Amino acid sequence: MHMPLELLSGGMGALRTVLAFLVVLGVLVFVHEMGHYLAAIWRGVYVETFSIGFGPEITGWTARSGTRWKLCWLPLGGFVKLHGQERPEDVPEEVRAAWRAGQTFHGKSVLSRAIVVAAGPLANFGLAILLFAGLFAIAGRPVATPVISTVLEASPAAAAGLQPGDRIVAIDGAKIASFEDIQRIVTGRPGATVSVQVARPDGVHSDGATNYGPHDFKVTVGSREGDGGKRIGMLGITGANVEMRRLDPLRALEAGVAQTWDISVQTLQGVGQMIGGRRGTEDLGGPLRIAQLSGQAASLGLGPLIMLMGVLSVSLGLINLFPVPILDGGHLLFYLAEAVFGRPVPPRAQEYGYRAGFAVIAALFLFVTWNDLAHLGIVHWVVGLFG
Repeated sequence: MHMPLELLSGGMGALRTVLAFLVVLGVLVFVHEMGHYLAAIWRGVYVETFSIGFGPEITGWTARSGTRWKLCWLPLGGFVKLHGQERPEDVPEEVRAAWRAGQTFHGKSVLSRAIVVAAGPLANFGLAILLFAGLFAIAGRPVATPVISTVLEASPAAAAGLQPGDRIVAIDGAKIASFEDIQRIVTGRPGATVSVQVARPDGVHSDGATNYGPHDFKVTVGSREGDGGKRIGMLGITGANVEMRRLDPLRALEAGVAQTWDISVQTLQGVGQMIGGRRGTEDLGGPLRIAQLSGQAASLGLGPLIMLMGVLSVSLGLINLFPVPILDGGHLLFYLAEAVFGRPVPPRAQEYGYRAGFAVIAALFLFVTWNDLAHLGIVHWVVGLFG
């Protein structure tokens, strides 16, 4: 008996999605927890457990240092158990008696504790930078070429004689390497007359290659209203051509930092728009959406999968820095208050904060899971059963 091709294909697709999800989430969680672990070792804190996943242990081993490294059944996170993470007044005497002198987390300075907590999100940002940099150095970075795709009617470019297919080489002597270079120069010069040098297709060589001839144009930059009512320059052209350009290691690293920063800013802007009601929450996704995206990226190749891992790593770092108790950002907020007032936040205030933080995270998890189910069509399918 032969298995139908459609069933085989669907099974392979599901397997690829599951494996891609486990790899993506596993790497992100491992790097995050490794950040906490290395910072703890640096600050002299003994680490009791390093776990990937929650729940019953699948496998593990105990290192010479005494740290238990383990892999657990529920792969939706991980944790590092720090020695003496509890406050002395919260544990019985026999537990306090077993603490290693000078190696407890609570016994360290507020700065050391803050470093250990912040190291997890920072490790995620570092991973994103390295992933983007490696991708830009090996596969190349997508760059919008300075080739005109369309010229808007009655625009400054049309009045000057620019045409689709023209490649802008320089503006007022400044060399142009990408479409972003054009925007950077033009937006700050509304109303100015600039010299635009282009390379225009002027025929075909005998070997079939296109011949590009130099042409110079004088263009009076137009203007439109930008954010805050400020006038910004415009030529009235669009570009559509994108090419991959490999970067040398140093430039790739710089581009990786810039990419990580841009994604961070865009993410925070999106969150701010959702909070302000200017943007819907349907884009919020949870584990199911991540699994779907991981499978789709894996089907396209290693490059898209690495790019997705970089984006998710930035998101994980940002989420953990939100000032919500039980998250790293909430702990940092408590440590900041301790540093300012010279004493820890009262235990009852911390307890209420952790309860509120847990409620917020639980509600958010349920909400994004509902979003995932709706996005995948499962909600409509279930409703249809009773319709």
